[in-house]
Parts: sequence; structure tokens; C-alpha cells
Amino acid sequence: MRRRAKPSPPAKRLTVSIGEIGARGDGVAHADGREIFVPLTAPGDIALIEARGERGRLIELIEQSPNRVAPPCPHYGACGGCALQHVDEVFYRAWKRERVIEALARAGLGDVPVNDLVATPPATRRRATFAVRRLKGGVVLGFNERQSSNIVDLKKCLILHPDLLARLSGLRALAASLGAPSFDLAVTLCRNGLDIDITGARMEEPRGAALLKITDVAMAAGCVRICINGEALITFEPPLIDFDGVAVTPPPGAFLQASKEGEAALIGLVKKGVGGARKICDLFAGCGSFALPLARSASLSAYDSDAGAIGALSTGAANAQRAGLAINPVRAEARDLFERPLQVDELSGFDAAVFDPPRAGARAQAETLAASRVPLVIGVSCNPATFARDAALLVAGGYRLEEVTPVDQFVYSSHVELVGVFRKG
Repeated sequence: MRRRAKPSPPAKRLTVSIGEIGARGDGVAHADGREIFVPLTAPGDIALIEARGERGRLIELIEQSPNRVAPPCPHYGACGGCALQHVDEVFYRAWKRERVIEALARAGLGDVPVNDLVATPPATRRRATFAVRRLKGGVVLGFNERQSSNIVDLKKCLILHPDLLARLSGLRALAASLGAPSFDLAVTLCRNGLDIDITGARMEEPRGAALLKITDVAMAAGCVRICINGEALITFEPPLIDFDGVAVTPPPGAFLQASKEGEAALIGLVKKGVGGARKICDLFAGCGSFALPLARSASLSAYDSDAGAIGALSTGAANAQRAGLAINPVRAEARDLFERPLQVDELSGFDAAVFDPPRAGARAQAETLAASRVPLVIGVSCNPATFARDAALLVAGGYRLEEVTPVDQFVYSSHVELVGVFRKG
């Protein structure tokens, strides 16, 4: 027997005052004894809203916050890609830094120095996942509307790299040639063109004339590789990403930093953190965004559960050596660090460890690091809450968290990345 869906609470119109912005970028009002989260509002706004449970929809601004500015993008408000274009830069930077401070305080680390936010410019995103849907009038390509499956047909975007934005028409033509009713188009702007991974498409592998058509359209759009659900369909040439001058061909769907500028900021902080360390292990290394730059001056061991990414890292390092680049050999191993974290004896002998886990953090690996004698640990994270949890484990094991630096790679979003420096003793 199918269980009936829980009915939505009835809508209620309320006049509220916005006191803060929550972790997901929505304004927070307190009314009827509960918190109500209202997108597109700012602290100091007095607003008429329509509330359903804990969610609110802005109907009218009665009084505007002094932190409010006119959003620069014409899609803002409908498009769910950005959350914080409506607040001024001073407030925006302070809010992102405060997210890190609050997360550390909740973990008992409120006395840790948190540096000013490192800003990265807009219009630098080299990686985006577009939603695609075929309608009677043609193909719609863009980002989902806020809290909706509807798609904003993208005409302009302030976060995409200009070279990616300029190819939207070619991407629409490619999407139209595929024939599937709806799917996601994950696009990475590489050194030599676009790397495309089509996911969620209910479609048979194209053959014959259909494949020839897709090939022609893909070539015109500047694609170097097209994959369907992680399997290569067309490869004109291997896509290339540079890590400190070392070229790497990432496997389909591999994790990459969202922008070269954000990546450069993180690499710079990691390099500064490790200082003169000569033997380093890179945990959750991916394709080598930290391992390869660090291998310019140190001996590196890299670990990640993604065998394809580890293979790309190894190949990139070997090719760089053959080309005469100054880079040390990299020992790379495919290993699930959630199930099999490096143990204390395996960590012995390293001068420094770098860990950059997914959003869920690295509790198991943090526990073994905490028990180790590695003198220096550099933590990189895209989630202040799980970083703070893992940091508390390291501190309990005898490390001192010397400083944390937030990095704003995902401009106009609620996300913030960070780098923390831990020293034993």
C-alpha cells in the first residue's frame, strides 16, 4: 500500500524582520516560535513573506537592509545558481569568514585565528553542470530555478569564465543533437577545449548518422571529449588541465577545483603551510592539484579512492619528467581512505601531510593522523562544519591549529573553502 505524502503546511502571510543569513544563504526570520528561511533577503530587511513551515517566499520589501545592493545579474532571483548577489561586498566577505569562525567555535576551537577571506574574481568558473530539457520550442539549457525543477534558459552569467559563456550556443546545439528529453551536461573548460560528460540521459548510444551528427556539432562547439555517464563516446584529443605547468588528462567526471584562480589560491596556501617539508603525503589527492605542484620541491606520496584520478596523476608526473620538467617522482596509490585510512606506522617518516576530503570530511583519517607523529598537517576543506569536527580530533591528539584561511572560490554562493595549518606539539 502506497503511503500518502505528508501534506504541505498551509501558506501564511507574515511581516517579518530578517535578523541574519543562514548557512545556505537564506535570510532568517523568527516568527510563530520558529525560524523561517527566506531567500533573497538580508539582515535588516523588513519583508512581507508567504511562509510554509520553515520556508518563506519574499513577496514585498517593506524596509530595505543597509547591506542590500541591486543584484548585477538579470537572472538573479529566478536562477538557483547564486544566493548572495543582493548584499554588499563588505557584508558578503565578513559573512563568509564568520561561517568559518562559527563552525570552529561549535567544535570548541573558538580561539583559532581566522584570516581575512581570500577573494577570487567572478567570471572565472571553468566547470559547470547545466540542466537540459527538450521543449516544443527547442532545447532549454541553464541552471535550475530556486527550489524548482524548472530551468532558467541561460543568456548571461557572471560566474562562468568568458570562454565557457561564449560557447553556450554551441552547447545548446550539442544538446539538441542528442535527442534525449532531459539530462545534465557537465562541462569543464580545459586548456585545449571543452570536456563534456552527459549524465542522467535516457538514451541509447548513438550510432551511424546520429553519431556523425553529434561529432560534427561537438567539433563546432570546441569539444575535445564527450562522455555519456562516464564512458567516452567521442575523443578528438585528450583534455588537458595544468597543475603548476604539469599537464594532466582527468578521467570523465573527475573532481577539479571550480576555477584556476581559486585553485591557485589554495595551492599557494598549501605551499606556504608545508614550508620546507621534503617528504609529503597527499591524502584525497584526486588528479594532483596539490601533489604535482608540491612535487616540484618535495618527495610525494599520493592517495585517493578514484583509480582513474590516481592514474591521471601518475601519468602526468611521468610525462612531465620525460619532458624535462623539474619534478620529483610521485608514488601514487588508489586507496579508499574512508575504509582504509593510512595508519600511524604508514604515516611515519613524512614531514607533512595534506588532506583535502569531500564535503563529508575525513573522520577516520583524521583519527589516525591525530595519533601519528607527522609534525605538520595541512587541511583543505569545502565544508567548515566537517573540517571543524576533524580539526577537533587533531587538536585532541596533540596538534595546534595555528591558523585558518577562508577562500571564496564559489563566488556569490553560500559555499566557502578553507585551508588550516596544524602543528604537532
